[in-house]
Amino acid sequence: MKLSSFIAGLLPFASLILAAPVTDPEQAAIDKNKEYARKYHQYIEDTIKDRNTGCTKENIRRRKEWSKLTSAERKDYLNANLCLASKPGITPQSVIPGTRSRFDDFVSSHIQLTGNVHASGFFLAYHRHLLWLWETALIEECGYQGTQPYWDWTLHWQDQSQHPVFSGGDDSLGTNGAYLPDRDNLQINLPGVDEPVIIPPATGGGCVSGPLSEENFKVNLGPIGYAPQGPDNGLGFNPRCLTRDLSPTISQQTLRPSNVTFLLEQSCLTEFNENLDKTPNGLGVHPAGHLSVGMVELDVFISPSDPIFYLHHANMDRLFTIWQGQDQEGRTGGVWGTQTTGNVPPSANVTLDTPVPFGYLKPGVPLRELQSSIEGPHCYIYE
Repeated sequence: MKLSSFIAGLLPFASLILAAPVTDPEQAAIDKNKEYARKYHQYIEDTIKDRNTGCTKENIRRRKEWSKLTSAERKDYLNANLCLASKPGITPQSVIPGTRSRFDDFVSSHIQLTGNVHASGFFLAYHRHLLWLWETALIEECGYQGTQPYWDWTLHWQDQSQHPVFSGGDDSLGTNGAYLPDRDNLQINLPGVDEPVIIPPATGGGCVSGPLSEENFKVNLGPIGYAPQGPDNGLGFNPRCLTRDLSPTISQQTLRPSNVTFLLEQSCLTEFNENLDKTPNGLGVHPAGHLSVGMVELDVFISPSDPIFYLHHANMDRLFTIWQGQDQEGRTGGVWGTQTTGNVPPSANVTLDTPVPFGYLKPGVPLRELQSSIEGPHCYIYE
């Protein structure tokens, strides 16, 4: 057979190969994540549809992604945040001298408990109920008409500055920080970690503009997790602008849809918890959400000082509820971990009867009461 004839015979097969669709792994992950979310959503709706008491279809709080809110709903949420920042706090200044507002009360709780509620058996329950307390305060103390929104960072994982939450418009939570050139790496200290973590500068570093600019909103506490610390080791009153430093590098590496799929496919609570912060491939989505925003969010102690904290942790809780929703009976009621961050210093394992602490926000709540989004004190669903 002539070579030319052989090649000619292969051409039809070559055209088939060229025409074969190439699967985008991130799009495949998006599709899979939507299926997981649909299963969770269906479980919640089926569970509450015939209820007349407790968490019902009439009183459930339906939490939405920020981009799904109307402009009026976004402004309502923003104004409720500013309202809490204008109300006097309840945390004793003898404990946290810099506390000035109800907004600061939530930051102060996080400061007091950072050494207990991260990389521990309290992490998921503490942040789940902290969000509930925060959302309830917005509603009951500031007349907020909506629910706690979440920030799905997989929507703009290649460039978070494109997400409407950072647009800087009057219905956003401000912008990236102003770009500050020629900055050094930042060394951040994390509880339970011996060596400082080195964070290179990214695309901002300065004060944000928009509705959360300094004339409208101030960060009162810290820094604690990096130098120079604020007065009284970061616990004193230190009013200043909110700063951000959006990092496309961290977002592109970690906040992609396939990493969410990896998390949702963990088979048990131990694996789910252990892969929140660190995975075999590197950084987990929990710290990556904070680090991708930068500056205030780099300081784990005072990270609730940036309102994006609550949207990030709402998304973390959303992933936890979706994971639970794949096997509700098998994944609700479990425990994992100890009572200190990274078990430093060594502490007892948590049990379902162990009180989850909340500082001055409220007395501790037994872990068993915070296991579900539709039982105990909670009644909400992520849409």
